[in-house]
Amino acid sequence: MSGETVRTAVDDASIAARTDSYFNRTKAVVQRFGDCRVTYAVFLRRPVISTPRLAVDWLRAVAAERGTTFDIDLMHEEGDWVGAGDPLFYVSGSFMRLVDLETIMLQKLGAACVAAHNAYQMCCELPNVSFLAMEARHCAGQEMQEMMAYAASVGSAAARREGAKGFIGNANDETAHWFGPPGSKMRGRGTMPHALIGYAGSTVRAAEMFHEVFPDADLTVLTDYFGQEVTDGLEVCRRFPDLAAAGRMAVRLDTHGGRFLEGLDPAESYAVLERHAPNAVRRYRSETELRHLVGTGVSAAAIWRMREALDEAGFPKVRIVASSGFGVGKCRVMAEAKAPIDVVGTGSFIPDAWSETYATADIVDYDGQARVKVGREFLLRHNDDRKRNGQAG
Repeated sequence: MSGETVRTAVDDASIAARTDSYFNRTKAVVQRFGDCRVTYAVFLRRPVISTPRLAVDWLRAVAAERGTTFDIDLMHEEGDWVGAGDPLFYVSGSFMRLVDLETIMLQKLGAACVAAHNAYQMCCELPNVSFLAMEARHCAGQEMQEMMAYAASVGSAAARREGAKGFIGNANDETAHWFGPPGSKMRGRGTMPHALIGYAGSTVRAAEMFHEVFPDADLTVLTDYFGQEVTDGLEVCRRFPDLAAAGRMAVRLDTHGGRFLEGLDPAESYAVLERHAPNAVRRYRSETELRHLVGTGVSAAAIWRMREALDEAGFPKVRIVASSGFGVGKCRVMAEAKAPIDVVGTGSFIPDAWSETYATADIVDYDGQARVKVGREFLLRHNDDRKRNGQAG
């Protein structure tokens, strides 16, 4: 992972404008009555994957701007699992120079840690499937886009250490650097949106146009625009038999949740899974799980039916890309149904419950004296805690 990250201003005026006013006022009080050295413990209230780089890099940049040093003790390396309430890191330094940084520091930490945990779980549920990050369109601006791409890359790397394929890239150039080795020139991946098919007037014509402009690129074709996923998918394969035979073609299923894939209904969906994954539908299922298995949209039955059609027509090397709501729960159901997915395109690692992303920082030490508000004593550092996993100045 490499490349430039989105820069948050580090000058005093910009920080003062963005931080909570009570921190600015506390800074003024400390300036009047005297500075001291403090240590903050930074944590989340739920299990996460440690994703501290954006916060730590920003703290370092602010320290340099202010002509000071912050000692940052990483208790968990990037990509490590962290339990609820377990400090991710401690940061020590001048109270006057740290107190107004809490708001922005926490903004850069909490959501990234939860998103990384989601991405990790998704990749572990489908270890033999490649993932493509498609979160940018759901982000609230450039900073969130950077944060979510970074988070997906950290969660993916953690899952790869356990044998999963993980995320192989993302859909835009700006944040593609997170998904490659240091120094690599990664680019966003993807072939066509629904808009191109509407413009072309047919799925086949859209594929022809794309291939004419990008002849060296692999071809991934959306097949749901006209509600004829199987028919249009096979027609494109017949139009480009060489690409299909070479494994350079994929069909992408993105069927709307209000309708079934072409040729399916509830009864036929159950029949498809009976042929391929009968145990998946014979155990107790919640309504959501059943929808993922045999319901409308991109269900496990829909993916199996597309695989059947491709194989029966003589296109076993044409891959299936699945998208639409592939969060942790849907990935788990797809794994249980052994759905023949080659690539998942998803931005569903973005946290659903934003309240779970709230990181917290509490001061646990003032000039060497341990002190914290009642109820947070678990954050206090003990002698055995001082064995540091990493330090940044």
